[in-house]
Amino acid sequence: MPLHPQVKKLMDRRGALGFPDNQDVSPEQARANSRAGRLAIPSEQEQVGEISERSIPGAAGDIRIRIYRPLTAGPHSLVMLFHGGGWVVGDLDTEDSTSRGLVNRVNAVVVSVDYRLAPETRFPGAPEDCYAATVWAIEHAQELGVDASKLAVAGTSAGGNLSAAVALMARDRGGPAIKHQVLFCPVIDYSFDRSSYIANATDYGLTRNGMIWFWEQYLGPGGESSGHSPYASPIRAENLAGVADATVIAAEYDPLLDEAADYANSLKAAGVDVTYTAYAGMTHGFNGSFGLIDAARKACDEASGRILASFAK
Repeated sequence: MPLHPQVKKLMDRRGALGFPDNQDVSPEQARANSRAGRLAIPSEQEQVGEISERSIPGAAGDIRIRIYRPLTAGPHSLVMLFHGGGWVVGDLDTEDSTSRGLVNRVNAVVVSVDYRLAPETRFPGAPEDCYAATVWAIEHAQELGVDASKLAVAGTSAGGNLSAAVALMARDRGGPAIKHQVLFCPVIDYSFDRSSYIANATDYGLTRNGMIWFWEQYLGPGGESSGHSPYASPIRAENLAGVADATVIAAEYDPLLDEAADYANSLKAAGVDVTYTAYAGMTHGFNGSFGLIDAARKACDEASGRILASFAK
């Protein structure tokens, strides 16, 4: 189908802000532009019970986290949330709407992780931070008021990549027992040649050149071998059996569409309980635009239902 009218309207509003492409400015300026864009066109924020921030020990120093609590009494399940932004931009505000949405639909405590960004910290800094935060949350389940047996990970774009990586790391390291992974428009493979990368290379927000730039910042010079690591490109894992149940949500007009579909198929072939939905007329990261794109809440509904089903097993 053509671009959804709500998507087209939002793209026009963003275009009118006049920000340059990320690859044409410094990472610091790209981050500032991202923050300014969110402030200029805010998404809706659902009410939750309580929000607090603190620092926790990480893989290489303290990590800032934001804790969202439901309006209901606990104990609650736990969702670890890793934000998007190509591992370069993004912060605890990036997926505020998604965090709140998951809190209310899953009746979960959501812990959003402010992992270290590239290029200051290259791969594998980000997934190591996210894994360390997940381990910390389970070790402090009583303090957080959560049921450690009901754990999910979730994220959009690079956050979806990190969710998939943490699910693999937990399996490989005998770490926390993750029941579900939600991958919204995820980065799955260090490759730029799938059909959707060509068909959706420009004109839809995230571009092929933009993704190449993100990967360059993340891996650094000569980083091709790192890009083939399963913790960078989850689809390159030798074996996907035994990872958490998965929900893969993609967008029709996203360069990452095909790799999301390929990963869902690979998970299914490995015996993982997985569903895949490509949202027609949508662009990359649509799921965070609560109040701007109706499908954002629909995607959160779908993901939350899948998380709850895994918790009920």
